[in-house]
Amino acid sequence: MIKRNSIINRYPLSNEPKPPENQVCIATPTITTPPERLANLDAIRGFALLGILFLNIYFMANNFYGYAPHQPEILSDIIIEILSNFIFEGRFISLFSMLFGAGLWLQFGKAGIDKHAQHTINRRLHWLIVFGLVHGVFIFSGDILLTYGLCGLLAYRYCALAPKALLAKSAKFILLAMVVMALISITIEDDPFYRGSAYYLQQLDIWTGSYTTQVMMQGMMVGYMLVIIPISILWYGAGLMLIGIYLMKQGYFKRGFSAKQLATFTITGIIFAVLDSVLSQSSSAVIKEISAIFMMLGAIPTALIYWHIIVKLCQNNPLKLTLLQNLGRVSLSFYILQSILGVLLLRHWMPQWQISFDRIDYMLLVIVLSVLQLGLAAIYVRFFNQGPLEYLMRVLSKRINS
Repeated sequence: MIKRNSIINRYPLSNEPKPPENQVCIATPTITTPPERLANLDAIRGFALLGILFLNIYFMANNFYGYAPHQPEILSDIIIEILSNFIFEGRFISLFSMLFGAGLWLQFGKAGIDKHAQHTINRRLHWLIVFGLVHGVFIFSGDILLTYGLCGLLAYRYCALAPKALLAKSAKFILLAMVVMALISITIEDDPFYRGSAYYLQQLDIWTGSYTTQVMMQGMMVGYMLVIIPISILWYGAGLMLIGIYLMKQGYFKRGFSAKQLATFTITGIIFAVLDSVLSQSSSAVIKEISAIFMMLGAIPTALIYWHIIVKLCQNNPLKLTLLQNLGRVSLSFYILQSILGVLLLRHWMPQWQISFDRIDYMLLVIVLSVLQLGLAAIYVRFFNQGPLEYLMRVLSKRINS
């Protein structure tokens, strides 16, 4: 557990002296008192966990294509998709990536120059990769743990950079990822996928069929991700994590952003979301893929706005936004629980929902699952200090004495 005041006082806020921008920020020595949790970060983490389900839910049904649109599309689907482009698409994954970076900085600060503690952090990231592989192959190949583990190994190397150097490195990483994605988009050539098409029926047969077939398909998809991550997603994810480290170093986890910064985020986010919405309505598979670049760029300022809102509402107070904080404390376990529930419901227990559900039905299902998660987390943390997978991760990551 993390002692809030001792941790906050050890990290530089924006009004405190900073090293020259070309130098590194040296972590302070390891503290011996067990730290208290940071309420703001737990609340943001719980909020992000609920948010990613609004997009993952489609892929828990069809793991490759997600939602199957009508042909022609119905009005409610179009409205929800456009709204999603502004408030959901990529926003919560980006927020989670920034939080992951924030967590890396906290671990880096606690480890200090202790080599054993640093090795524990590296082991934790490697075990996260293993968790991601198991999750991706056997439960849901829309996994983020594998990506976060790999991105974390890269981002952790830059924890000691000064704030401006972090932002510069982040911008380079994200730009590299966007260039690679643009080149990949040129090669896209999809079969028509809409409700009732031959390809849709083929996909439906796979994702409502035998578990063995689904595992084989998910194994292939995870293998594909292992090829794609190093050339594009690795750099985008690590870039976002570096932003999270920057936010921690500058104290934005405690006070949020200025009105001028929020205005900039809002304008930028809207511009990119409009471009994404316009291009995503194209009949060209290539243009639709290119729209994803604008989605990913627009997700960053919107995620920062969400960060600010939760920080201001929570005020680092363990008695505010308690339901979100509870969920944030057990986010790893409940992330896997989300996948299990979604996959069981949409592929095994109620496969007919894939045929009958429109976007609005999926949204209603997510709301029900979100309320369920908040309730279960509230009950769970009354009896346990950490989730089962959080505990397992800690045990596996502990230094083994020779």
